[in-house]
Amino acid sequence: MNAELPATTDVLIVGAGPAGLTLATALAGRGVNAVLVDKAPDGANTSRAAVVHARTLEVLRTIGVSDELVAGGVTVPRFTVRDHDRVLLTVPFDKLPTDFPYTLLVPQNITEQVLLNRLRTLGGTVHRPHEITVIEQDPTGVTAKTSGGEVIRASYVIGTDGMHSTVRERSGISFTGDTYAQSFILADVHLDWTGPADEVALYFAPEGVTVVAPLPGGRHRIVATVDEAPEQPGVADVQALLDARGPHAHRSTVTGLVWSSRFRVHHRLADHYRAGRLFLAGDAAHVHSPAGGQGMNTGIQDALNLAGKLTAVLRDGAPQTVLDEYEAERRPVAEEVVAFTHKMTKVATVGNSPLRALRNTALRALDWIPAVHRTMAMNLSELATADTH
Repeated sequence: MNAELPATTDVLIVGAGPAGLTLATALAGRGVNAVLVDKAPDGANTSRAAVVHARTLEVLRTIGVSDELVAGGVTVPRFTVRDHDRVLLTVPFDKLPTDFPYTLLVPQNITEQVLLNRLRTLGGTVHRPHEITVIEQDPTGVTAKTSGGEVIRASYVIGTDGMHSTVRERSGISFTGDTYAQSFILADVHLDWTGPADEVALYFAPEGVTVVAPLPGGRHRIVATVDEAPEQPGVADVQALLDARGPHAHRSTVTGLVWSSRFRVHHRLADHYRAGRLFLAGDAAHVHSPAGGQGMNTGIQDALNLAGKLTAVLRDGAPQTVLDEYEAERRPVAEEVVAFTHKMTKVATVGNSPLRALRNTALRALDWIPAVHRTMAMNLSELATADTH
């Protein structure tokens, strides 16, 4: 931990999740002075977000971390949508126009550690624990104060501090959307798994959607919507989900629980990504269903886009109006992701029997159309919304 904060910096980044670490690393590599602070005494020690899509690997290559991430994860060439043992739709990634024709499964704590190692190599660090409580901007900069009374002056402040963002709150930017009625179970388990080892399976059921994905070390990630998740989901809870919603012909057995959590999911989007010298990225700007594994990916791409704009202004002398392009380019991407994952969640949780049969028939019909495969793969991988950085 670094207890002492510098008095001034060009960019103050608040929140050391994947988006904040990515932004700090990109700026350090481009010679821009940035300070990254976080109120937590330690970084992520659980896997949480585990999916890294192709577009994210492409942009992370610009800061030199993609190869290490791929080496530490499991590459998966396809998603499947299933109703128990029946495959309704296959989304293949192996024909995507990218050097990364797959989805990478790697725990978030590993992703953050790889980013942190790269940041330190470039001379940066995370200053912990520092909670920013006051943010005041004027025509020439921003003054931020911590709960411990420390003061730091910056040209710009970037909020990568999550759904309950202090930076967003201080900016006055609204966070428009709603909360899903259902809660989510998230668990990493050891599993006697009878399904394919090289795919992410999305099981659609009237009770909710359940995702089963392979992780490094022979573990599996389970994500499931439930009406009311227990505070600490256990082996029996995960087993019950798989029994009810997973494969029936060859049932799977949970043999151990590594980590679990429950949470509620929102679908919200910040009305703006900029208020003067304050900017938002990652979960501070957008949150949505984890059904497609796109949340962390969109945030990392936000960060690299914004890093390019800040570099242009602070290092290369571009006009401040360049910074307006960040919202113009990135907010429509998040808007599409929020809408896409919301539709996916709604389709997955159809409970009415005739409608469910109709949905399954429609998905099976779409599965025969190659263009549907490509469109779904391009959307999930976020290659369809690729921009420049």
